[in-house]
Amino acid sequence: MRVELLTIGDELLLGDTINGNAAWLGQRLAEIGVEVTRSVVVGDGLDIIIEAAEDALSRADAVITTGGLGPTYDDLTRDALAKAAGVRLLLDPALEKRLRDRIAASGRPFRPMVLRMAEVPEGATLLGNPVGGAPGLRMDLPGGVVYALPGVPHEMRAITTDRLLPELRGRVAGQAPLRRTLRTAGVWESVLATRLAPVEALEGVRLAYLPDPAEVKVRITASGPDAKVLLGEAEELTRDLLGTAVYGAEGDTLDRVVHRLLAERSATVAVAESLTGGLLGAELTAMPGSSATFAGGIVAYATALKEALLGVPGELLDRRGAVDPDVALAMAAGARERLGASYGLAVTGVAGPDPQDGRPVGTVHVAVTGPGGMSAVESPPLPVHGPDERARPLIRRMTVVHALDLLRRQILGVAAAHEWADGLEDREETA
Repeated sequence: MRVELLTIGDELLLGDTINGNAAWLGQRLAEIGVEVTRSVVVGDGLDIIIEAAEDALSRADAVITTGGLGPTYDDLTRDALAKAAGVRLLLDPALEKRLRDRIAASGRPFRPMVLRMAEVPEGATLLGNPVGGAPGLRMDLPGGVVYALPGVPHEMRAITTDRLLPELRGRVAGQAPLRRTLRTAGVWESVLATRLAPVEALEGVRLAYLPDPAEVKVRITASGPDAKVLLGEAEELTRDLLGTAVYGAEGDTLDRVVHRLLAERSATVAVAESLTGGLLGAELTAMPGSSATFAGGIVAYATALKEALLGVPGELLDRRGAVDPDVALAMAAGARERLGASYGLAVTGVAGPDPQDGRPVGTVHVAVTGPGGMSAVESPPLPVHGPDERARPLIRRMTVVHALDLLRRQILGVAAAHEWADGLEDREETA
């Protein structure tokens, strides 16, 4: 089933209100197997609403609108549906009574304009609103069906949950595509797509790449009568091709994966942070129960504190500066030793907007030390350079991801995914 979303309101076009309704609806519809093919925002104009709805119905099986069902004169969705269907707006007595009773119970004065929410296009089906005044509407137009929902988020969500989703779920029963999401870290989206060309070639399988800073979610969708078998084959092939780049699936997060790996080994981790200023420790304490595997952290932002608190040799700091791979290793070793943890994890670098110690913005080093003299340091290439203050939070976030992924791989004893990723990038540049 193909559906298009139509969100209505000048406040959305002007940026006064963020269009969270479309995002929420898209997620809920995908969960039940409805394919959202387009999402459009239009202003509060009668003809533009009609034009957008009819245009959507020329492609989709149904259109879901949000907004324009309130009591004011710029709430025109009801009027647009009536005009598009060539029918009248009729005052619904039961809705009128409900509105009058709600207003009386609230102690507010009654205003006749409120009764606009009791007007219903002739032939429309009401979708009851358990938490507000304006009901949703189901309206058959020449090109298909329109589901009109209020724009108030909690009202839209209530009607969607109680009425819309059950109806659509019945329409797509037995036809819904199956989906699986794998989560990766430390590899570019374009490199993943190059690597996964054999999966892309599978008939009945579609891949989508959903990037976050230093992470990419790979969503696998399989459709058709053999969707379950196809999905299993596609996931297995994807995991084989991506190897260590895959750290989890669905709702997994890197911090939870790391905590699970540490708990399985009765191990703990301590962190030493410079440019992230506590973000790494915050990430590792977000999960309830994290105290079982997170020993603590030291934020040694000033260069002198790296020596005083973490034992980084002063001679090394004088000779190399604070942004250096060996300094990162010494910080990790210091955190592990001084906080009594199984693993030490450290980050140092330049988040900007200005260079430091001759190192450009975006220079980052992450290091880990562990049992048996294990140590590793990486300097991930971040796609952010130059004196741009907007880059600062992105660099810090990507550093946290790279550090957690380095710890994950060292615990597992696996190679970095970028070892094959770099080879792919070299081939792409040569081609």
